[in-house]
Amino acid sequence: MKKLIIILLTFCTLSVFAQDNPTNGKETDSSYKNRLSFPVFILLNIDDGGKKTNTQHVELHYRRNLNAKDIIGVKFATWRLFQPMGIQYGDGLIDKIESESEYYPGFVRETGIGFTYQRMLWKGLFASVEVLPLYKTYLDENNSKIQNGFKLYTSYHIGYHFSFGKNKRFYIEPNVHCQNWVFDTNTPTEFKTLDDKWDNYFLFEPSIYFGVKF
Repeated sequence: MKKLIIILLTFCTLSVFAQDNPTNGKETDSSYKNRLSFPVFILLNIDDGGKKTNTQHVELHYRRNLNAKDIIGVKFATWRLFQPMGIQYGDGLIDKIESESEYYPGFVRETGIGFTYQRMLWKGLFASVEVLPLYKTYLDENNSKIQNGFKLYTSYHIGYHFSFGKNKRFYIEPNVHCQNWVFDTNTPTEFKTLDDKWDNYFLFEPSIYFGVKF
């Protein structure tokens, strides 16, 4: 939690200067057609070692501007789940992580490549949708494979785009998103028993993306 607070404070500080940083070169924010970005929170997993709660999350986005308003992209993501995704904050999510009461008898590794669409609404305000087909691998506590499955994961975002740095090449995008998943197939009984206790969606997850334009 301390690491998360430090990261958020750092990027919030950058965002204060994002709109006031003058562009000295000839290129402007709208000159760049391509973007690469990642969610900052994945950095929290770097020094967690082999902890059960380490999601081993890796995520990368490539986006391209179609025009001043519409941006399309490709998303690659992989993560490891140690408990159901549908446990809401109001269900005592943090308490359940600490008590280990909803932990899987192993892990679920999910990996996929999907598509994204972002629409600029007003100044830096944006809305976006991401569709990510996921290939699932179920593992026991010894990381031995049990079986495979499939999930279709979608997320819906609202946030704000801040550009900063020389020629406004860098940016951050604080956002809040909701997600749901359907076609969740071929789940082992021990895992499905836990999944069925909870929702097939998660509401109001905060995140912040860092990216570079080129």
